[in-house]
Amino acid sequence: MTELLHSAGFLGTKANWAADFTLLVGLIVAALFTFGFYLARQGKYETHRWVQTTAVVLNLILVFWLMVLPFRDFVAAPDNPAALPAIALAITKIHGLVGSTGLIFGTFVALRGNNLMIKPLRFNNYKLFMRIAYGLYMTATLIGIFVYITWFVTNPGEPPSYE
Repeated sequence: MTELLHSAGFLGTKANWAADFTLLVGLIVAALFTFGFYLARQGKYETHRWVQTTAVVLNLILVFWLMVLPFRDFVAAPDNPAALPAIALAITKIHGLVGSTGLIFGTFVALRGNNLMIKPLRFNNYKLFMRIAYGLYMTATLIGIFVYITWFVTNPGEPPSYE
């Protein structure tokens, strides 16, 4: 599996397979969240709940499987900080902040929506909380696209790798 993740990507950039896969799945998750938003607007709340819960779980897997370690290794404590332009590191840190906020808040909303939240933390204003979670996730997705572009498209050097 490690060989596949670190092999050449499939989108035609300098990215490896893992980065291309992360971008693709992130866009699929964003599409699921948007479809769930549409379902809620149509009053199809049970289907909305299933779609949103699926998107949250898929996003949790994606973040913990393919985002946390590269962030730690190449951004939070890079061995070679000069390997990426300063703008790439700054955008990635912003993405990490917005994305982790959205991940925690969105997971909280999903747990509440599935009646899995402890009583003192339950809320009733679903629209407000869900819209905030959706906004955070879509913002993180857009910033994530910029991260991909700055790391693998406009970066004049080679992106850092686990070699």
